[in-house]
Amino acid sequence: MKAGTATKMILNTITTAVMIKLGKTYQNLMVDVQPRSEKLRNRACRIVRELVNTSDKKAHSLLKASGWDVKLAVVMGIKNIPPSDARFLLEKNGGFLRRALE
Repeated sequence: MKAGTATKMILNTITTAVMIKLGKTYQNLMVDVQPRSEKLRNRACRIVRELVNTSDKKAHSLLKASGWDVKLAVVMGIKNIPPSDARFLLEKNGGFLRRALE
């Protein structure tokens, strides 16, 4: 039992490190979510609400305007820019949210 738990912890650590290196996380949140179900759309809304520090209504509005792209919605909300400018910033920074917001 202990070996299985240790293996799982090691694999979780490796997976987390890879996700960080690939730019799929920001702060302590997974921002590369593809919200295809209602559950994932609610999660995306909570992520945007927390990162942009806004209301549920505004987070939902940002997500709809971004085509349900969490990273794009966050850049739009924090920088207060339209989707095209936010997309340009993300592409210019290799899809890394942290770099796009600096």
